[in-house]
Amino acid sequence: MNTGSALRERLVGDFVRYCEIESPSLRERPMADAVTADLRGMGLQVEEDASGSATGSDSGNLVARIPGPDTGRTVMLCAHLDTVPLAAPVEVQREGGVLSNRHAAILGADNKAAVAAIVAAVRHLLDRGGPPVGLELVFTTAEELALRGAKELDRNSLRSEFGFVFDHASPLGELIMAAPTYYRLLASFHGAAAHAGMSPEKGRSAIEAAARAVAAMDLGRLDDQTTANAGVITGGSAANVVAERCEVELEARSLDEDAASEVIQAMVDRCSDAAGATECDIDIRVERLFRGFKLPRSAPPVQAAAAALETVGVEPVYRSTGGGSDANVLIAAGLPVLNVANATERPHQPDESVTVESLEAMLDLTVEIVDQSARV
Repeated sequence: MNTGSALRERLVGDFVRYCEIESPSLRERPMADAVTADLRGMGLQVEEDASGSATGSDSGNLVARIPGPDTGRTVMLCAHLDTVPLAAPVEVQREGGVLSNRHAAILGADNKAAVAAIVAAVRHLLDRGGPPVGLELVFTTAEELALRGAKELDRNSLRSEFGFVFDHASPLGELIMAAPTYYRLLASFHGAAAHAGMSPEKGRSAIEAAARAVAAMDLGRLDDQTTANAGVITGGSAANVVAERCEVELEARSLDEDAASEVIQAMVDRCSDAAGATECDIDIRVERLFRGFKLPRSAPPVQAAAAALETVGVEPVYRSTGGGSDANVLIAAGLPVLNVANATERPHQPDESVTVESLEAMLDLTVEIVDQSARV
């Protein structure tokens, strides 16, 4: 597909500009303003919802619309505006066709590569006279915080029949057919403080209770669909004090919703058992942060994306993932969407990168996905 060298150069320029705008979760305002200005520069109206009051962000989700033929359907293109926290500023460098951060910090290609590709695709579609379907462009906030922005998006305000989320850091061609249900467990153990050298028998160690609980759990990859992890443990006040408090944050994920529920319940039981054995009190909070999904190959967004990949010369690869995305929330809300790989590498890591070739391929694929959406 020939989208023109000028558009491709602008795509890379926009990507660099977006990456160098700091927008960690809940501080997306500058990025939201930049994307809004770019879309309005193309003559689009951009709406910002009031989700910031619920998510804690300084920006709401953005929605822009492009009308299609009167008899055609409307589809959605979605990416998120936020990044994980930055350990250093982003200064994009280009070496041998690879874009990365000059500093030891994330690049922000997750998910600004997708934002740039969508903006460039829209520019191309408008230049050629408009898309063959109506488009809703959705840019969410706080995705990195358990999909907060998407959870606050008003599903009833969207007209789309189906849609696409471009948020999986894997090779171009991968289509995410299944993603897990995700539970988080917060356990707070409460014991009794005592001098560890003079009267340890008078204390009840919350750290010991937490350690017993974690040691009794099955963690890591439990089967080909299920994982569990103890991610954070904090507590105590000094080495010579029996710890009166300890908090543990854990998670369980599975492509099988019943399995996820069973694993998190087992974790709860281990925490309760350990608290009882050490005569500690315990407060437990379990949250299901998002629900999993499985898509059939017959789903319209899957058919459209597969046809688009074949048209641009890439073989579709159907796979599941252990991570969540806005697709989890949108599907749970009744909107069939497909998470499409965006060909970025090592997200959330200081050596995160994307190639110029991959950005250009994402542009071509996004345009072709829109075209194929009119035919399925």
